[in-house]
Amino acid sequence: MRGMIRRILRLELVAGLGIALAMPALSVAAVNTQGLATQTTLNVETRDQAGRTQATVSITVSGVDGLPASGAVVLSDRGSQLAGAGLNAQGHAGLTISLPAGDHSLSAVYSGDSTHSGSVSQPEEVQALTSPAPSFGISIAPVTLTLTPGQSGTIIASVTPVNAAALTAPMFVTLSCSGLPDQATYSFTPENIEILPGATAAVTSSMVIITQEVTPPTSSIPRSNPVAWAFLLPGALGLGGLAWGTRRRAWLNRLSLLALVALVTMLGATACSPRYNYYNHGPPIPLPTPAGTYTVLVTAQNSNGITAITQSTDLALTVQ
Repeated sequence: MRGMIRRILRLELVAGLGIALAMPALSVAAVNTQGLATQTTLNVETRDQAGRTQATVSITVSGVDGLPASGAVVLSDRGSQLAGAGLNAQGHAGLTISLPAGDHSLSAVYSGDSTHSGSVSQPEEVQALTSPAPSFGISIAPVTLTLTPGQSGTIIASVTPVNAAALTAPMFVTLSCSGLPDQATYSFTPENIEILPGATAAVTSSMVIITQEVTPPTSSIPRSNPVAWAFLLPGALGLGGLAWGTRRRAWLNRLSLLALVALVTMLGATACSPRYNYYNHGPPIPLPTPAGTYTVLVTAQNSNGITAITQSTDLALTVQ
């Protein structure tokens, strides 16, 4: 009996030692399958637009596993967030932004996804032009927004005057956006911004993005209406009797045909009409906003009827 107990204790000791030795290896495997390293690259091209420098930015995020990364990237200027964009299926994002005059050091920051870790690109040095012409710039905060279907979020858009001392009359700027997913809407308050001559302070507008929630399915089986049956059943029986009697009298043939036409007209004006379906089955079920990460372009535009000034920035919108 004592020998058997000793053998059992030895087996338990060996099993415990094996588990202890295997735990570090399992931990390393878990770390290696999560948070895979990524590389973020940034390419910037600039051009002059209405006396301001507009930068076209291309960002690519690739993982060491060879699979494209997903999620959102942020364009920063020495740590200050300028814009956000969503990566497409190939791990690529493109955005356009207007830069104020001066020197800039742009970099792309990837925050990671469920299988990839974050990374930062090498900085790109850009020098923006200086122009005496009156203009403006636009920025948003925050540059990334995450919503679930049915939620709404608020973005603050700031329009900053540039060389407003050269204005001889107020400048009016209209705000808009594009690139929202289906079943999502937006609104600006205010939508039109006035820049006065000599102004230097930024003017802000509140942008609200609204998504559509998931609507639970409802039964589409038509409900029986006893009142309708009270009219339709005797009418159908009467038509049957008229049809039986058509062999004996010709005028009954014409009367039955007229009654049949009236019945078909009544059915077409009730059960098959949109109004009937709306009142008896309710309005159609709205679709929810589809999940994904989207790049939303926020634009500020001014026009004097001859020339137009357009400045833009980007927002990374994630719908979970």
